[in-house]
Amino acid sequence: MTTTEIADTRERLRAAGLRATDQRMAVLTALETHPHADAAEVFAAVLPGLPDTSVQAVYGVLAALTDAGLVRRIEPAGSPARYELRVGDNHHHIVCTRCGAIGDVDCAVGSAPCLTPAGTSGFTVTTAEVTYWGLCPDCAAAPLT
Repeated sequence: MTTTEIADTRERLRAAGLRATDQRMAVLTALETHPHADAAEVFAAVLPGLPDTSVQAVYGVLAALTDAGLVRRIEPAGSPARYELRVGDNHHHIVCTRCGAIGDVDCAVGSAPCLTPAGTSGFTVTTAEVTYWGLCPDCAAAPLT
């Protein structure tokens, strides 16, 4: 990260009411280069720079960042929770049924929640979460084994 990017990340943390700790900085940096990563992948990415960290610490940081609205947690069926930095735009996801790769899909119609339910049981709908399933380009091109 450049000096400006580091300062921007620290400011985002502080603006969200969080201290800019080394672990939080490392997790945010990991998610920039590993979108849709699970906690184990984030841990593997931060471990070289923070050898004294633990998987539990990474889970704690991910929870704090999610609660602060800096990170979005998604839970595709059959997959561990995944984390991404793209928040606040109510986008959706597409998951490869063969390899588990995940991609972003922008809202299909209009603004959030971009889907209108037939009934809400009195709830105020703020987000619609859709998961598309299919084959990623690599898996679609690969022969079945």
